[in-house]
Amino acid sequence: MSHPDTKSVAKGVSILGITGIICKLVGVLFSIPLNMISTEIATVFYVVYPTYTLLLTISSAGLPVAVSRMVAGFLARSDARNARNTFRVALLSLFSVGAVFSLLMVVLNSQLTAMVNVEEASLGFYAIAPCVLIVCVLSAFRGFIQGQQNMFPTAISQLIEQVGKVVVSLPLAYIGIHHYHSVTYGAAGALFGITVAEFAALIYMLVRTRIHRNDINRIPQAEEEKLMENKTLLRRLVTISIPITISACIIPLSTFIDSAMMIDRMMVAGLAKADAKSAYGIYTSVVIRLINIPTALALAISMSLVPVISARRSVNDIAGIHSESNTGMRYAFLIGFPCSVGMSLLSREIVSFFYGDVASFSAAQIQLASELLTFSAMTVVLFTAVQATSSILQGIRKQKIPMYTMMAGVAVKIVLNYTLIGTKGIDIHGGPIASIACYSVAMILNFIFMCRHARMPFNWKDWVLKPGLASALMGVAVYGAKLILPSGRLWTILEIILGVVVFLGSAFLLKAVTKDDLRAMARRSKS
Repeated sequence: MSHPDTKSVAKGVSILGITGIICKLVGVLFSIPLNMISTEIATVFYVVYPTYTLLLTISSAGLPVAVSRMVAGFLARSDARNARNTFRVALLSLFSVGAVFSLLMVVLNSQLTAMVNVEEASLGFYAIAPCVLIVCVLSAFRGFIQGQQNMFPTAISQLIEQVGKVVVSLPLAYIGIHHYHSVTYGAAGALFGITVAEFAALIYMLVRTRIHRNDINRIPQAEEEKLMENKTLLRRLVTISIPITISACIIPLSTFIDSAMMIDRMMVAGLAKADAKSAYGIYTSVVIRLINIPTALALAISMSLVPVISARRSVNDIAGIHSESNTGMRYAFLIGFPCSVGMSLLSREIVSFFYGDVASFSAAQIQLASELLTFSAMTVVLFTAVQATSSILQGIRKQKIPMYTMMAGVAVKIVLNYTLIGTKGIDIHGGPIASIACYSVAMILNFIFMCRHARMPFNWKDWVLKPGLASALMGVAVYGAKLILPSGRLWTILEIILGVVVFLGSAFLLKAVTKDDLRAMARRSKS
């Protein structure tokens, strides 16, 4: 089999990145009408959702990455038989694990409801319980197709998820509150809409796989590659997936701890319980949701890098590992730097753009969200770098390292959250500071280990200096525009467009972005 396309990372980032941004924007736009329908429903929704996310991460985070990595490695050696068997073993495993965790959400419903201390959440846990099983099965298909370095089906399934959520969840939430006059029914309807949307995405993936079932059979089978036993494949999948799963669980677990700690710590800092709950809601449902828009690009880099680096590693192509890793790191900073700078400078404008007309948000809440976003935006570049370095380490079979570095970062985050949020005059503003410290620790450690184990130098000029200078020039232009232009949505759009144009122009002049990069991103991978 020929070596993977040298532009695989660029193609994957362009497809998954654009789709990810659209999905995150839809997610933000979903939260606005949900709050408009009922802030009580939104509160219950965001109380249940982190628990679902944590259980989903535990059950399905590692295996799809392991599938992607192993399939890419087998195909790089023209071993389609073991690639197919890897998928079959993973599908059965993910189905089993997903079924167990869905059942746990049903059986432990009363305990989960008591843990979040919101009585209306009980029906919501039932409504979203089947979703764990559905997404686990969906993840197996995604991992298999990503291992073939085809990101297009994953992108389509993500769009189906988001569109389905809006089309189903919002009407069900509206019916629950306006026809049944029940926050419980409304929140459960919104959560059940997610289950329906994920099921629709799974149906698409099943149909797509059925139509293209012979694609992998066209790959010539290398006869020297022996068929591995299912037990061996399962053992290898588990060995790879466990540290990745633990690593992926750390942030949801940290968020879960935050949800139990932050309100109490703000009350220690002197805030009334109602004010503390309001501040926590602003931080989680507005600021974090806005931050998640550009981080979709970080996840696109991550999903694209793992199979590409793994394929290179399987044929011992050291030069290829260096080339793809360098491309991935360049894109990480080319995306992360301008997003951090732009969101920080335009924090007030961005919050007002999405939430300025929402009746449930007061001027004081808009101001608080703007202040928090100014600092939280700095986590985008750090998170992007962490994702890229973690993926490179996973691709070269050092998947335990990102687990340990993320543990170190989150330990710092929990300590700082507890200390800063409980300090009078800081309270909720300690959250962004703790997150910046968390990702800084993980990023620095990842860089050290990546450069050591991939045997590559830290390319500070291409990774940091050039994108940083281009972002600084963009920042000057955007700040100048802010001083001159009036406020308003149209002007915010113009300021963002100006920032993009100045950044791209500066990046071209500094040779941080080349024509080859744009050509590679413009090319679509096969569907």
